[in-house]
Amino acid sequence: MLTRQLTLSLKRINRIELKPYANLFASVKPFSCRSEGNMTSVEESDVGIVCYISHLPGFRGILKQRYSDFIVNEVDLDGNVVHLTSLEAPSEIAEEKKDSLVDLLDKDYSPTIESFRALAGESDAEKLKDFINQIASGVNNHDEFILLSPCSDKSHRAAVHNFFKERLKLFVTDTIDGPDSVSKSVRVRLNSGSHSGSRRNSKKRKERGDKPYDSRGSDNWPENIGKFLRFHLYKENKDTQEALGLLGKMLGIQPRSFGFAGTKDKRSVSTQRVTVFKQRASRLAALNEKLIGIKVGNFCHVNDGLVLGQLQGNRFTITLRSVSAETEDIVKASATALGENGFINYFGLQRFGSSSIPTHLIGAALLRGEWKAAVSLILDPREGEKDVTRKIREYFKESGDVEGTLRQLPRHLVAERAILHCFRKCPGNYLQALLAIPRTLRMMFVHSYQSYLWNHAASMRVQKYGFHQVVLGDLVYCKEQEAEKELPSSHLECKDGSGCDTDVNYHLDDISLTDLSELRNTSVKVITEEDIVAGKYTIYDIILPLPGSRIIYPMNDIGEVYHELAKKDDISLIDSLHNTKEFSLTNMTGAYRQVFQKPKDFQWELLNYTDGNKPLAETDWDIISKSCAASFGRDSDEKEQIKLQTGCRSEANKFKNEVVLSPDTRETKSDREEDIQIDEPIGASKTPESQMALKLSFTLPASSYATMAIRELLKTSTSKVDLRGVIVSRLFISEGM
Repeated sequence: MLTRQLTLSLKRINRIELKPYANLFASVKPFSCRSEGNMTSVEESDVGIVCYISHLPGFRGILKQRYSDFIVNEVDLDGNVVHLTSLEAPSEIAEEKKDSLVDLLDKDYSPTIESFRALAGESDAEKLKDFINQIASGVNNHDEFILLSPCSDKSHRAAVHNFFKERLKLFVTDTIDGPDSVSKSVRVRLNSGSHSGSRRNSKKRKERGDKPYDSRGSDNWPENIGKFLRFHLYKENKDTQEALGLLGKMLGIQPRSFGFAGTKDKRSVSTQRVTVFKQRASRLAALNEKLIGIKVGNFCHVNDGLVLGQLQGNRFTITLRSVSAETEDIVKASATALGENGFINYFGLQRFGSSSIPTHLIGAALLRGEWKAAVSLILDPREGEKDVTRKIREYFKESGDVEGTLRQLPRHLVAERAILHCFRKCPGNYLQALLAIPRTLRMMFVHSYQSYLWNHAASMRVQKYGFHQVVLGDLVYCKEQEAEKELPSSHLECKDGSGCDTDVNYHLDDISLTDLSELRNTSVKVITEEDIVAGKYTIYDIILPLPGSRIIYPMNDIGEVYHELAKKDDISLIDSLHNTKEFSLTNMTGAYRQVFQKPKDFQWELLNYTDGNKPLAETDWDIISKSCAASFGRDSDEKEQIKLQTGCRSEANKFKNEVVLSPDTRETKSDREEDIQIDEPIGASKTPESQMALKLSFTLPASSYATMAIRELLKTSTSKVDLRGVIVSRLFISEGM
């Protein structure tokens, strides 16, 4: 009976015709007429997200009541789902590290120290001697250093640096600020893999400040071992940049030393691949005992590091709690429809930021060449922002005090700090200030405007022509070049592997920045009458362009949507309004994006639960912990088994109970697991009642947003509060490049 009902529901979906929506853009105001003052965050309709595929009524559900309700596992280029399965370092690598300490013990550094005494004096020579003896004693000092006496003579400091480069290559040196404004000190630390004599690092000394030296690996690295250590990074309730920043600090290297294919959402449990240059697996494995909410494992050495975009997609395991619908059949029919029909492949809200100033508005100002306006949009006070940050913004707007603002401004506000640092050197140079923002971040503003146009065009395509078939003038990839279509890409044209810690207002979501658009242009065609008669293409072949100089637009009404919307914002898609190529669509190649997306390997199940704190899906760490406990039970006597199992549980409990402090956040248990408050219905019983949850598992390509799939399922806005007033989740996320 149930199967028959599901079948009838799905047939009804296909019979329903969409109503005309000719006025889709009538309410879209030009940039200059919009008022951000009353906004606390961007709404879906503001960025063109207005349609659904199915006409099922939808239902209520809570996403991310716990961060473990949103599990993301990266899918590599070979289609393998990335899991954390082992925390152990390969034995042969650990043995090779031990041999290096033996070599250190065997060498006599007395003559070298005496030569250094003649150069640097008695005090510094004794410091160096004690440091070498301490290392040779077998104590692990890889993150420790010594500071030589402050010196204002630059030539003397250069002589000291050269001495270490020529005579003591087991150490690396850099210069840091001394006790006063004119003197500086040479810092000496063990070479855990130096890039001896690297000019690249020496040029960055002033920018490094008091940060540890970013060593890039030893010159005598064994030839039989790949120069990059690849490992699986497992993290809970931390974004990728935060996790890598912590690992870098513990290893004494800069976060830029790491490579990764894409960032993952903070409020989730995720596993992804990471590479780091010339580091030993044993060093990283040893960190697991100290890390909270982070684990590293599955180590191997490879010849090349990861860069943005080197992934096929992500595997999601999503649990919707407190599911409520008129009937259970609606939930089942909706889940079935999502698996069979898919969803509109919109750019999600996180693409446009989470503040009252959407990133596409900043992008529009850049495309018009309004540099001062763009800077103001980035720096000015914002509705809905934390009071402390808002007051800092207000202080700068009223006083113009660059130095005072920089002292107060949080470091995670990367764009704002970059602009102010530039103003300190070049007051009033707005274009130069914008170019001082890290490239990945500043280009995100323009990409956001491209996404804004794409979303509106996709909505018009669905409203005007439905989702049943291709129509004359649609764009598709040529079937003859289907192999090229399967190449991983993100459909955006900025290739920039540099990572940066971005403000939550500017999510660098996991849309790959690799440029394959030129390749794609050769495989795009316009649908003709012959194609329609032949039935060669389906709706899942339809693509729409992101504006650029090398794309073509649909040869039907949808092509005009782009130009009409851009015209309202005083932007031309074919001519540049200024001479700064970086902020011009005519200097970007453009790309294409699939309009309708089907989730792959789609599975779902309904669960009943009474305890809202009980996890409903297993994470990689859960599986490792179970395996650990089972292994202890087989190999230990009863007393030892209890001891070891307790230790295993204690390690697992670190994720949930300990307080984590970081430079810019103060995170407690309430932040980590229970920070979404659920409104209880009036008169609701306090006794535990059975509730329903829907668990979904599916794979999406790197360019698609899981939140858009959930939106199709629930028929609910992905903003913080849906139209029914039910808290759905903090849906401003980055879902996986």
